[in-house]
Amino acid sequence: MNTKDKLWMKMMNFGHHIGCHQMPERSFFIKGYQFPVCARCTGVIIGETVEIILLLANVRLHAIIAIALIIIMGIDWFIQFINWIPSNNIRRLLTGICGGIGLTYLYYYLIVTVIRCISDFAIF
Repeated sequence: MNTKDKLWMKMMNFGHHIGCHQMPERSFFIKGYQFPVCARCTGVIIGETVEIILLLANVRLHAIIAIALIIIMGIDWFIQFINWIPSNNIRRLLTGICGGIGLTYLYYYLIVTVIRCISDFAIF
């Protein structure tokens, strides 16, 4: 097994451990190698990264917008789950990006809210 194959196997193992189903028909390929995560998980990772950059740049979403972005991903997943409209990897990627942005912002919002509540009740 060559170095590329060994690296690919390690990445696929990592993708499995983070909880992705890694179905080949729902994944992207580059030069014959399957991504270690599916198209939707790839989108979520991209969305999470984008939102972290936005937060560092002091760009804030409204919590309702973040929830709406998560709902967009959920609707796409549900439509695919009930086999109503066939999905494709581009749509999975785009809705995954939406979900990743929304979810990461909600994590941030909840953490800030908890810290504020604790500091309001702290006796110092």
